[in-house]
Amino acid sequence: MWNYSDKMMDHFRNPRNVGTIENPDGSATVGSLACGDALKFQFKLGEDGRIIEAKFQTFGCASAIASSSALTEMVLGKTLEEAKKITNQEIADYLGGLPPQKMHCSVMGREAMEAAIKNYETGENSDKNLEESVLCSCYNVSENEIRRVVTENQLTTVEEVMNFTKAGGGCGRCKDNIQKIIDEIIKR
Repeated sequence: MWNYSDKMMDHFRNPRNVGTIENPDGSATVGSLACGDALKFQFKLGEDGRIIEAKFQTFGCASAIASSSALTEMVLGKTLEEAKKITNQEIADYLGGLPPQKMHCSVMGREAMEAAIKNYETGENSDKNLEESVLCSCYNVSENEIRRVVTENQLTTVEEVMNFTKAGGGCGRCKDNIQKIIDEIIKR
């Protein structure tokens, strides 16, 4: 069993802002039911350009539910630019921490929020930015996402990247490429 904080367990047992928004300003779904995690994130803006409503639906574990619940609370009252600055580590910290193997849940929430904001800003209605180069086809993780997570969280091993993104945790063919990205970022 994972060691979870009381706040994390409260957000799992009593998730906030579950459901959908009628006529949302932004909406996106990330993940895949095939890999066991999928998350839909939606938001509505007030007249002042601040997020007045955020909702989620997820198919995932306790950490995915709690991370999504926390994120919806964290974005309320923020502008889109302020919301974009929320990191997956801040989501985990808000919950009192997450086990390393469950950090991908906070990454998934942030990724869904960013996709929903992008859809709002561009007028698109896509669930995943398919223009990005997918590095891990098992979990549909892009090279850009791996670079961002490695840089923001100072990750140094493929195992840490797997904990944050699931990349490399399927067939394993992408592990060498993940290691090359880590090595490149560490050399900077």
